[in-house]
Amino acid sequence: MVTLSHQTDERIWHWQGHAIAYRQAGERGIPVLLIHGFGAGTFHWRKNIPDLAQQFRVYAIDLMGFGRSAKPQPGLEWDYTFPTWGQQIRAFCQEVIGAPAVLVGNSIGCVVAMQAAVDEPTWVRGLALLNCSLRLLHDRKRVWYQQGAPYFQKLLQYTPLGAWFFRQIAQPKSLKKILLQAYPRAEAVTDELIQFLLEPAQQPGAVEVFLAFTGYFQGPLPEDLFPQLTCPTIVLWGTADAWEPIALGRAFADYPAVEQFIELEGLGHCPQDEAPEVVNPILQTWISQIALPQDQYQEQ
Repeated sequence: MVTLSHQTDERIWHWQGHAIAYRQAGERGIPVLLIHGFGAGTFHWRKNIPDLAQQFRVYAIDLMGFGRSAKPQPGLEWDYTFPTWGQQIRAFCQEVIGAPAVLVGNSIGCVVAMQAAVDEPTWVRGLALLNCSLRLLHDRKRVWYQQGAPYFQKLLQYTPLGAWFFRQIAQPKSLKKILLQAYPRAEAVTDELIQFLLEPAQQPGAVEVFLAFTGYFQGPLPEDLFPQLTCPTIVLWGTADAWEPIALGRAFADYPAVEQFIELEGLGHCPQDEAPEVVNPILQTWISQIALPQDQYQEQ
């Protein structure tokens, strides 16, 4: 396994007047689009792209507001919601990939992928969902002891306070503590990973994007989208995920579209980065199974 390097080219796609960053690798096979989670970017797939590109035409995209993509002003230039990110993914499949793709998501990237599949099923060949966000603070899901969360988030919307809070967590030591909650394998929390995460946080608009999404308690829940899926779907889940408990995620295995629910023993919230040697073979095998012979074409 090798990490992201010269084997992938960072490119820019202009959509709705904004620059969207993405990476591409591989020239043959079914298209695969990798969608990161909150606060991450294409770098979170750096350990997966080279392996997957041996068999597939692989793309990884920075969602609007994250990574190296544009960060337009919330509410005025862009709404940071799952329906709008779903539009971005559908447009990317149509305008850049040019063919229906398998979408692979992590955390909120799973909800984005499902939204795209529900809105435009003809452009999505399949879904691989890694530790799907449960959206536990959603207005329809909060339990009694979480009722104070919206009030705290409203306080954060006061720009000086929100900016101060963001600066506190956008520090190497603070970020490392947060990541160690998500990564049971502490050795996977490297200086490289921390730097990758901190770099976009220093860009103009990053604070506003952070506050816009942390105050987003509406929109679809996973259980709203799962029943509407018509494409083959696989769910992977780290059993040691401290943020999205697998005990709640297991219910997703009962939806008709879900072909497999695979428990990843001892792994956390970002298994593709924590243990690519475990995740990559699973993805390679499953994507190969849903690919058709005519999918073995060269990139246009």
